[in-house]
Amino acid sequence: MELRFSTWREVDAYLENSRAIIIPIGSTEQHGPNGLIGTDALCPETLAIGVGAQTGALIAPTVSVGMAQHHLAFSGSITLRPSTLIAVIQDMVNSLIRHGFKAFYFLNGHGGNIATLNAAFSEIYAQWSMDPAAMDPAGVRCKVANWWEANGVLALSRKLFGDQEGSHATCSEVSLTQYAYPDSVKSAEMDPPQAPTGPIYDAVDYRRRFPDGRIGSNPSLANPGAGEQLYRTAVAGLVADYQKFCG
Repeated sequence: MELRFSTWREVDAYLENSRAIIIPIGSTEQHGPNGLIGTDALCPETLAIGVGAQTGALIAPTVSVGMAQHHLAFSGSITLRPSTLIAVIQDMVNSLIRHGFKAFYFLNGHGGNIATLNAAFSEIYAQWSMDPAAMDPAGVRCKVANWWEANGVLALSRKLFGDQEGSHATCSEVSLTQYAYPDSVKSAEMDPPQAPTGPIYDAVDYRRRFPDGRIGSNPSLANPGAGEQLYRTAVAGLVADYQKFCG
């Protein structure tokens, strides 16, 4: 059940049985020569819909722009400042709290969001702790669930791609988008086949160290069949994790 395709009466009916909601969150940033700029938003959205189909969970609209300043030397990348993203998360959660939601499961597709999401959660908890009379906040809780950390996903990625998985523009995330969006599969030469690894700082430094956008990966190995395996494994792991979170 997706919030964007629901009526307010349907949301009222949902709240009679559940106070939890899944919020997919990602980024709009370069993903190497053959990775879609929307990869980090498309992956969690695809998986959230799969989790919702199995659990009946309500799926919020995807937060598709995240904290990605280090990608800005590549055309098409968009970022929010950490302070802006914190404000966006606070406003979304507080809006939903007003309607009766209590449990917020952020299904994340971008590592650069993690620190900012946890800071936003701290702000939300502090707000309600310091002003408990504003609304009834009892039981409000938030969680970051990184899809690539779902049970079984890392082991499957290692089995499929070994040390060529990498840490950005990975074989797994490119494969998942190829499975979900077969009409948008891209191909490109990788030179070298496996990208170098190293730290990242600002956008200029990133482009200097990793000129085609990849970090440690060889996404020419990506394929829709692997994406389907990753999808099924991730959904199963996320379903169990979401149900535990709601329990």
